[in-house]
Amino acid sequence: MKNIFLFLTLLVLSVSTYAQEKQQDSTKTEKLDEVLVKAVRVEATSPITHSNVTKKELAKRNLGQDIPVLLNYLPSVVTTTDAGAGVGYTGIRVRGINAQSTNVTINGIPYNDAESLGTFWVNLGDFASSVESLQLQRGVGTSTNGSGAFGASINVLTDAVSTESNGEISNSFGSFNTRKHTVKFSTGLLNDHIEIAGRLSNISSDGYIDRAETDLKSYFLQGSYVDDNTLIKAIMFGGKEVTYQAWNGIDAETLANNRTFNPSGMYTDVDGNTRFYDNEVDNYNQDHYQLHWNQRYNNRWSTNIGLNYTYGRGYFEQYREDEDFSDYDLTPLEIGSETVNTTDLIRRRWLDNDFYVLNASANYKNNEVNLIFGSSYSFYDGDHFGEIIWAEFASDSEIRDRYYEGNGQKTDWSLFTKATYRVNDKVSLYGDLQLRLVGYETSGLTSDRIPFNIDESYSFFNPKAGITYKVNGNNSLYFSYARANREPNRSDFENNATVKPEQLNDFELGWRHNEQKFRLNVNAYYMLYNEQLVLTGQIDTTGDPIRANNGDSYRLGLEVDAAIAITNQFSVQPNFTISSNKNRETFESVNGVLLDLGKTDISFSPELVAANAFVFQPKEGFQMALLSKYVGEQFMGNTENRDSKLDSYFVNDLNVTYQWKPKSMFKSVVFSGLVNNIFNEKYVSNGYFGSFDFDDASSPTGTTTGYFAGFYPQATTNFLLGVTLKF
Repeated sequence: MKNIFLFLTLLVLSVSTYAQEKQQDSTKTEKLDEVLVKAVRVEATSPITHSNVTKKELAKRNLGQDIPVLLNYLPSVVTTTDAGAGVGYTGIRVRGINAQSTNVTINGIPYNDAESLGTFWVNLGDFASSVESLQLQRGVGTSTNGSGAFGASINVLTDAVSTESNGEISNSFGSFNTRKHTVKFSTGLLNDHIEIAGRLSNISSDGYIDRAETDLKSYFLQGSYVDDNTLIKAIMFGGKEVTYQAWNGIDAETLANNRTFNPSGMYTDVDGNTRFYDNEVDNYNQDHYQLHWNQRYNNRWSTNIGLNYTYGRGYFEQYREDEDFSDYDLTPLEIGSETVNTTDLIRRRWLDNDFYVLNASANYKNNEVNLIFGSSYSFYDGDHFGEIIWAEFASDSEIRDRYYEGNGQKTDWSLFTKATYRVNDKVSLYGDLQLRLVGYETSGLTSDRIPFNIDESYSFFNPKAGITYKVNGNNSLYFSYARANREPNRSDFENNATVKPEQLNDFELGWRHNEQKFRLNVNAYYMLYNEQLVLTGQIDTTGDPIRANNGDSYRLGLEVDAAIAITNQFSVQPNFTISSNKNRETFESVNGVLLDLGKTDISFSPELVAANAFVFQPKEGFQMALLSKYVGEQFMGNTENRDSKLDSYFVNDLNVTYQWKPKSMFKSVVFSGLVNNIFNEKYVSNGYFGSFDFDDASSPTGTTTGYFAGFYPQATTNFLLGVTLKF
């Protein structure tokens, strides 16, 4: 496979040397950089519900927090972070849909982990500093590469080619010993054709939660060749993260009395004292290599070819007490007359994976038709294995023995075509067809030493259609229908070998109003699911949520977002989502009796999510913004158990930026400040919930059901301050 990838890379490089003749057309010319994501993005007039975020908007709050946190104020978005302060492991939910069901692409290349389907921004520290723009599509959206978008997609475009040389040094610091250091450069266009640009970053934080330290090192390097009709980009980016684990959460009593407590790494020494293992960390490296060739043949035809290789490797390390020898394939020890079959030990559970992608698309457009068709193929090969690096009683183990080994391989091939047809000045039609073929095969053992042999293949047909009606110069209406199908992930199979793929039918009806001082988007959606893989509320041993099929369910909601310029200096930017998110039928075993609970709320799906920004700009280069976020109460499970409820919360942040342009030395100096949670709200944005049965002679059925819950508290008032020198 690596030889095939090298051959394709050389083929693209050789073909790209062919010079294209410059041709003229009356159609508007677009930037070649934008072709990188044209196959997965939609235009402003498309009947797809979306939000666009620019580099300038990201920069205002880019002081070290991860991309999900920077998107917190978009419509229908709820974010959370294990360490409590927005650095490290962070998560994002859109319309109640978690990251495992959100498709993420970077320059059109799939970023979701092929097996878990999750997105781990922690592996790309400070990636926001290399983002040119991104688009968040809500609902199924347009057909995209990689795992199917099952409620949301995030399409990221990295830095555009700079025509002028420039440099940037950025430093910030803040609460919890948080620090961010970034250096960027660009040569500008050398000989009018070649640019080299790059970034180095380091982010570290002690975290709000005890010992939840984070150390993120990352890089971005880009070489570009550009002329009037050709753009070739070779991009390397990646990072190394070392993060102390904080994914275990705390119970309700601890939340009330010691909300920063972290049970991870806790053990008892020989004297009976409680101690914490100092290296209970997640340690992972991820490197991405992308090659893109965009070619414009004339103002009607353009093509894009993208190649990608991602290499990921790393482990998480844990101190474990009184572990059974049998769980690690160890032989009991005979010491005198005593048999020893348990031991304290330190283990590492590894991932070592390779991911290859080939994307190809072509675009034809004239004044009436905009047609895109293409294909994407990816191959994933991942090894899973565990090692014991220390044991109180080592039994017959040898150094670097693996107590389990397994492998997962996945292929994903999609063909798509999408078109926008302008019927007249008022009406345009949108159509999108995708055929996606997925194969997944595993071998070996799980981390619990259980044989794990999956051999599944899926064929999904995902049609989409929509219409946009332009009422007048300021108003337009749209309606769309889209179907999505999505395969289970590795954990789903581990928890239930007969798990089914999920299906979604998404209906969107919207109104867009746009004028100079007032913008309003109103969107109603009805998302009808079959066998939706909903979060059960429980988590696995790595803190990842456990999912299960739930038959029929739906999400019905209304989204409103606006931007109102009250004066030339003052604007308001509110948004809110009101929704009903229901499982049509829910059954639960309580005290040995199966109960029909009827219609219940889907887990982690608040009925009200709202945000607002009061923005005051007294003069050019100086801006103050009060950012507010409200998230309504939600259940962590699907049975509406009161012990599983997360309370609503209302959090406010203050963001200030000031740009100074000195007469010499620097082009500009930007001062940034961010005070998070200015009213010191003690809130919880995430958690887990489950039940267990135990024998009880006093119960009529002989069984009693108990419940457990865990919570992830978020930081109280905290701040970040930064200075960026641009030259």
